Amino acid sequence: MPEKKYLFTPGPTPVPPQVLAALAEPVLHHRGADFRVIYERCLARLQAVYRTGADVLLFTASGTAAMESAGANLCDGARAVVVSAGAFGERWEKIAALHGAELEAMRYEWGETPRADDLASRLAELGGADVVFLTQSETSTGVVADVQALAAAAKEHGALVVVDAISSLGAVPLEMDAWGLDAVASGSQKALMTPPGLAMCAVSEQALGAGRPSRSFYLDWERTRAAQAKLDAPFTPATSLIVALDVALGMLLDEGLEAAFERHVRLGRACRAGVKAMGLELFSPDEDRSAVVTAIRAPEGVDSSDVVAGVRRHFGMTIANGQGHLKGRIFRLGHIGWFDIFDITTALAAVELVLAELGADVERGAAVTAALEGFEHQATAP
Repeated sequence: MPEKKYLFTPGPTPVPPQVLAALAEPVLHHRGADFRVIYERCLARLQAVYRTGADVLLFTASGTAAMESAGANLCDGARAVVVSAGAFGERWEKIAALHGAELEAMRYEWGETPRADDLASRLAELGGADVVFLTQSETSTGVVADVQALAAAAKEHGALVVVDAISSLGAVPLEMDAWGLDAVASGSQKALMTPPGLAMCAVSEQALGAGRPSRSFYLDWERTRAAQAKLDAPFTPATSLIVALDVALGMLLDEGLEAAFERHVRLGRACRAGVKAMGLELFSPDEDRSAVVTAIRAPEGVDSSDVVAGVRRHFGMTIANGQGHLKGRIFRLGHIGWFDIFDITTALAAVELVLAELGADVERGAAVTAALEGFEHQATAP
């Protein structure tokens, strides 16, 4: 019998059967009337998830292309501040520098949570900036930043605010218009429950009017916006993925964004409770905002690479190693998108068995009970 496969990485994430079924439908032509109906609805649903009236520009690419579109359209000659606390903050640095920004990197240790007061102080020292780049969910560490507070600090100093929400959109609260965000990048393969291949960037009128020349043909915002205004695309889009994304967005909106946010909070609590019950140490913060990824320190004498390999070998389960200098030191469990409590308990039980096999001193049998209790008996604080 074929081995079951379980996906617990920070992305790609599991895809619901309804979304997979949509991918099996006949391919539509991107300029046909039947596709345009779906395209229009999908773009409107993206606006609802972003909570914005701004255009959401859709690209056939990975989420990093949405990030690069911000660099290509906003960075030429701009004074840019990047708030960096992990691998994806460092990606912002590389993108901004590549596209001609005068770059100031505001770096934290990996695992730290960026603070709005620090950003306000740095901007005051610099005399402001044209653009501030933020990461909402830093999946390399499990930290979810307070983007609302950070954006307010940036706005007070006259900067445009650009956010990497690739793993957070649809999982934790993000209010593009209410928080004054100017460009928000995301991707299909995380909380939006669709296979990889679509990138989206919601862009404010202020960002579109910034007047900087685009450094990209394919990722040019004005070209994409002009085409989407006619329910067209400047280049052939991944039509089947858009059909699938439309189904996934419908599921998310039917659940309700607030309900989805609550579910992610409870799953994060459950995962952290199970980890602590085993006697392991969290690397990501032990707080409700860390509802996307749980990062866990490998026990003394255990290489996290062996944990990752063990759960794959024994249980067909894919979890994530640490990135960069954290490889071998931490492992990560993603709970973004199409997950429920039994997925979390399954992952925790597998990790417990593998750690015991590797000789780690873990509390046997405690993780599943603690996770169930953490999920069921704590209500989200108002």
